[in-house]
Amino acid sequence: MTTTDRPQPRITDEGVTALRARIGIAQPNPVPPHYLRPGTDIFRIVARSYGDDNPLWCDPDYATRSRWGAPLAPFPMVGGDSIVGEDVLTEADLARQDELKGDPLRGVHAFYSACEREWWSPLWAGRAVKRRNALVGVLDKPSEFSNRAVHEWNANVFADADGTPLSGQYRLMIRTERDEARKNKKYDKVVIEPWTEEQIAEIDAQYAAERARGAEPRWFEDVAEGDAITPMVKGPLTVTDMVVWHTGMGMGMYGVSALRLGYRNRQRIPRFYHRDDLGVWDAMQRAHWDPEFARRSGNPSTFDYGRMRETWMIHACTDWMGDDAWLWKLRVEFRQFNYVGDAQWITGKVVRKHLVTDGNGVHPAVDLELTATNQRGQVTAPGTATIFLPSREHGPVVLPAPIGGASTLDGALQASITHFDRK
Repeated sequence: MTTTDRPQPRITDEGVTALRARIGIAQPNPVPPHYLRPGTDIFRIVARSYGDDNPLWCDPDYATRSRWGAPLAPFPMVGGDSIVGEDVLTEADLARQDELKGDPLRGVHAFYSACEREWWSPLWAGRAVKRRNALVGVLDKPSEFSNRAVHEWNANVFADADGTPLSGQYRLMIRTERDEARKNKKYDKVVIEPWTEEQIAEIDAQYAAERARGAEPRWFEDVAEGDAITPMVKGPLTVTDMVVWHTGMGMGMYGVSALRLGYRNRQRIPRFYHRDDLGVWDAMQRAHWDPEFARRSGNPSTFDYGRMRETWMIHACTDWMGDDAWLWKLRVEFRQFNYVGDAQWITGKVVRKHLVTDGNGVHPAVDLELTATNQRGQVTAPGTATIFLPSREHGPVVLPAPIGGASTLDGALQASITHFDRK
């Protein structure tokens, strides 16, 4: 049977109602973690997968001389789809798993559209990570792209092996009907122009000038509202960039695998697989590197993962803030596609200086407005971040209290659900 012979998956009122019934039920991650006990080699591989060579993550000699005393995991690693985190489910959770069987919107395409993240404590090398997950919001909305869309928010919280909460994130997946997206052809006029030698030389020059601030502190008192952060370029995007990305980050929550393992995964989620031009089954994730599969999802060409631009913004923040600072919060929205052949310039400015007070103390903080802008002048991903900086008056950075003052993994999940209810 060809793809066009199949009934096309639809967003229905019944499916949305069934999805909403799952809100707040703790659930396992769809696939096991890519890394169980990540060490400094893994820290390096993950950081390099998004173009980051900061020695704070992977050079023990360098990191030992820092205020942290040892390498710490790069911020994008503590979270994400399936990079780290072994599920923690209670007996009560297990008793409700039958309520989570199947996907009420099975086969309806999912775009990673926005993310909010918080980091509360470092992940050190060789440590296990635990996680708890729950659906926390389902919003039925009209969509320019496919006429009807569902906004699906999931909360994921992570803790160290000793129970110390590490981080939390909300992930927004927008679910759209593929055939409606193809009919609307919203992105058909997108043209990726070839790059000239002069343009490539300009990007090369910016790459050559980029570097992490490193051991030189960026003092709170020396930063002013309106200051621009150091710009960063990413691209032009290639399929090779995505291959390297997968090497470090894994294949994500769909568990795409090779050969016999790929066959088994197809039995698990058959509607995620489509036949290629040779009649061979392959994962719809191929839309990120095969133009034909991209067109089946309503796009004119192959495109990145939203999480790539999320990590690029994190990279811009950590390069700018220096080793002695702490990235507390980040929010990113993905408003335009980033196609193979596109470049993105990550820029930002300080929009607020303030003191944050929580159960752990006083934190000198700066808020940033961030943008990823492509060569056509389109802002593809606006973002915001809050960074704690060392202060001559208040002293070294103090780590933030977890969300809601939680001290346990489950407490962080419950606080995350409450937080989302107020949004």
